Amino acid sequence: MKFIKNNKSTILLLISIVIGTIIGIIFKEDAVILKPFGDLFINALFMVIVPLIFLTITTSIFKLSSKARFGKVMISTIITFFGMSIVALLVSFAVTLNFNLVDANKNIIPENVNTQVVEDVNILSRTVDVFTVSDFSELFSKDNIIALIVFSILFGFAILKLGNKVEPLKKVLLCTNDVILKIVEMILLYAPIGLGCYFASVVGSLGVSIAVGYFKTFVLYFTVAVLYYLIVYSLFAYLAGGKRGFVSYLKNILPPTLTAFATCSSAASIPVNQKCSRNIGVSSDISDTVIPLGTSFHKDGSIIGSVFKIMFVVYLMGINISDPWQVLKILSVAFIANLLISAVPIGGGTISETMILSLMGLPMSLLPILTIIATIIDAPATVLNVTGDTVSSMIVSRIVDGKNWIKRSIN
Repeated sequence: MKFIKNNKSTILLLISIVIGTIIGIIFKEDAVILKPFGDLFINALFMVIVPLIFLTITTSIFKLSSKARFGKVMISTIITFFGMSIVALLVSFAVTLNFNLVDANKNIIPENVNTQVVEDVNILSRTVDVFTVSDFSELFSKDNIIALIVFSILFGFAILKLGNKVEPLKKVLLCTNDVILKIVEMILLYAPIGLGCYFASVVGSLGVSIAVGYFKTFVLYFTVAVLYYLIVYSLFAYLAGGKRGFVSYLKNILPPTLTAFATCSSAASIPVNQKCSRNIGVSSDISDTVIPLGTSFHKDGSIIGSVFKIMFVVYLMGINISDPWQVLKILSVAFIANLLISAVPIGGGTISETMILSLMGLPMSLLPILTIIATIIDAPATVLNVTGDTVSSMIVSRIVDGKNWIKRSIN
């Protein structure tokens, strides 16, 4: 009974998703009638994303006890993101190198599609577009999350440097942040109904069949994702917090996992993931910094997906990968393309896939092939993206607050 009481919301969420899946299987296309109820939940989450990111990052920075702690948190976050991304990159390449994803066939090119090589993507211009916006009003869009994060960091650091001069502003931002968090809490009360309806409509419209040509890729990616989720992240959690941290991680990771799987959006999972991170024992200043940053800059599932996409077309086009420089090129392209994926569903992936084809010197006609791969691996990739940020916050806590961070947080 105590277990049920302590995990009531998670159990309710699981039951609603199971019911939604069953409804989708039974009623098929007719279950799409429930889609508006699911969209209501997703849109409600997106509605608070911009103020949530701005306020949590800004307040978490000026709440830091010192500028030294801010620097330590940021440096630890960057190191953690980079290290975990490298692990994901190497694991995915090792797997795809030993499993032929598709037989070579250069004639498998979509008909009525321009077969010219895509024009070079200007990396510097794209970097400017990602990190900045041309108008202040564009910051208030979930499509410019990275630019919003950059602005939030600068805003928070400016307040930290000004100190007592802006004390009234601090109070306003802290109170506003509490209001937004309360709104998020209210929205999450609707989560069982919203996610249940969302699952019903998705299962009903798409069914359970997958194109035979991509079945092998999907199965292999899904297997890698499950093993990575269960083994690699569990190992990271144990290294970050020992046995107590590992147990706390297992107890709290399910809600963000289910939200990520249902919405296929890292951004929509931010509120649930921040709550999960704090429940594990991560301090609010770290969780409120690492989780939003990770949404845009740390995506293990996407980087594994990028390797799968590249290796798929490499095998399809019969490209020789015995040359070490070719291997380095594949890894570099996967890493760079991963940074350009947006934190919202649909849209950012196309930019990443265009970058892959451009840097690999492949024709734009292969873009639909990569898009299909991105579609079928979207859900498990998002789960890895989101849960990877949770684990990252634990590792940063271990670096910043010492090996006993989990004990102190519980006390």
